[in-house]
Amino acid sequence: MNHTPAQVSVLFVCMGNICRSPTAHGVFRHHVRQAGLAHAVRVDSAGTHNYHPGEPPDERSQQHAARRGYDLSDLRARQLREADFETHDLILVMDWDNLALVQAECPPQHQHKVRRFTEFCQRLDATVVPDPYYGGAQGFDHVLDLVEDASVGLVRFVVRRVGRG
Repeated sequence: MNHTPAQVSVLFVCMGNICRSPTAHGVFRHHVRQAGLAHAVRVDSAGTHNYHPGEPPDERSQQHAARRGYDLSDLRARQLREADFETHDLILVMDWDNLALVQAECPPQHQHKVRRFTEFCQRLDATVVPDPYYGGAQGFDHVLDLVEDASVGLVRFVVRRVGRG
């Protein structure tokens, strides 16, 4: 990477971009700012499906995130675009279904960018971030637990890639 300062662009992807990926977007953005890396890290989110274009995150996601100090209110749902594979360094999906969908769309030269977000978990043992949409409040809290844990690991990964700029 030849950018000065070094830049890393991270895209979080779930199905509709109203629960898990905007939660990851908001939480990771918060951790990036706290680490002093806002100048070096770009954060975005998208959905594999175009169910909710332009809509804010699910109200329950926003409420649960706000209780932990994260503001998701400025985020808006959008669908994954072909250009995302070129412009982002990491494309982090929330579950196996979205992994398969993203890999199917991703050009071969960018496949190395596609990973599961839970690969960055430090404390919790999880392979996916489950969809809380049809569940109760505990599902949204569980998503936040996983996202917070993986965000800590992802910040460590980004620090190794960009340093402190």
